Amino acid sequence: MTFDELNLIDPILKALKEEGYTHPTPIQAQAIPSLLQGKDLLGCAQTGTGKTAAFAIPIIQLLYNEREQERKRKLTSTLILTPTRELAIQIGDSFEAYGRYTGLKHTVVFGGVSQHGQTNALKHGIDILIATPGRLLDLMQQGFVDLNHIKLFVLDEADRMLDMGFVHDVKRVLAKLPKQKQSLFFSATMPPEIVKLANTILHNPVKVEVTPVSSTAEKVAQQLYYVDKTNKKSLLIDLLKKKDMHSVLIFARTKHGADRIAKDLTKQGFKTAAIHGDKSQNARQNALSDFKNGVIRSLVATDIAARGIDIDKLSHVINYEVPNQPETYVHRIGRTGRAAASGIAISFCDAEEREYIRDIEKLIGQKIPVIENHPYPMQDFNPAPKSANDRRHQKRGEPRTPSKSNNDSGRKFKGTGTRSENKPQGDKKFSGKPKFNGNKY
Repeated sequence: MTFDELNLIDPILKALKEEGYTHPTPIQAQAIPSLLQGKDLLGCAQTGTGKTAAFAIPIIQLLYNEREQERKRKLTSTLILTPTRELAIQIGDSFEAYGRYTGLKHTVVFGGVSQHGQTNALKHGIDILIATPGRLLDLMQQGFVDLNHIKLFVLDEADRMLDMGFVHDVKRVLAKLPKQKQSLFFSATMPPEIVKLANTILHNPVKVEVTPVSSTAEKVAQQLYYVDKTNKKSLLIDLLKKKDMHSVLIFARTKHGADRIAKDLTKQGFKTAAIHGDKSQNARQNALSDFKNGVIRSLVATDIAARGIDIDKLSHVINYEVPNQPETYVHRIGRTGRAAASGIAISFCDAEEREYIRDIEKLIGQKIPVIENHPYPMQDFNPAPKSANDRRHQKRGEPRTPSKSNNDSGRKFKGTGTRSENKPQGDKKFSGKPKFNGNKY
């Protein structure tokens, strides 16, 4: 199936073509037709499945067609509620890209920054409001936001809303919405609390479930370097000196880390730029354009900022830090090896990240080849961290009993730990500075 077969309007098709999108992902192919018919939708899908476009494209079309009929300015008719600043910005970027030829207006509101620019946009009139719960409620109390005219409502990442303690804020927002509206509900998991919440929002919804991606691109050669945290920068510089690394996308866990890596590489004479949520839209677009055109050789990105990057001739992906969610690893390395090209995905793993590698290998069903002969090998190298069973018996002084599976592991981070990428940035309930684990990056 192609996007041309989904009965989309020409302004959207033109924008999608410019973005390089021709074939919808499974969730897009399933969701878009139902949403264009005005049905409620319950989507079980993780980040990286094309979920944002699955609701952004039909919303843009519905609003565009309605405006063409009315020929007048409307009050805000669409609300998209999302748990974090980064996700809100990403969704805003998607509406900007897909709706660039429709004349629709949107704004993104979140905490941790001055509200002046956000309230100015609201005063001038918008069609689509993308918000985090804390700042939205704050602006509602001040009288800047009126939800009485909402016709389309999207609750995104519902399970993360629950994990982060926003469920009561969500219910306060829901109480202010009109009863007659089209509602979309997305969650990566469906625990009983989420199902109960969905039942209060949706009416006879279409259900769309997308199996998480677990296979890696066949054309991507994977490599694993075990290296001490303090030597990652030196190893990166050493690898970038190779001539075959002509187009390299480097993943950092945090915005701060992305900036530091880019700064260090620039000092070493490498033409590099960083993109992340704190960069302006123009800065991100310029950096991406320079990268695609070969003006800069390496681009450092966070996961949020890298979504939507589609470069046919990307030679290498480097995981400077191993992601703590295995699905993210698959999504990252899928940036290379596109079309008829081959690609190489390299991961730097320090002692604290070995359990993440085990989770990744369990998901993809294969071992990642280890490169042992490099200038910065890990000291006291032990590629297999002890399982919970090993540690328990060692503490008691007992001999270790065989584990039931080589995939047993101890404490894991599955996206709900204390890593800074999992903390909300700047919303009302989490206004403190992110904590770092001692790594300068």
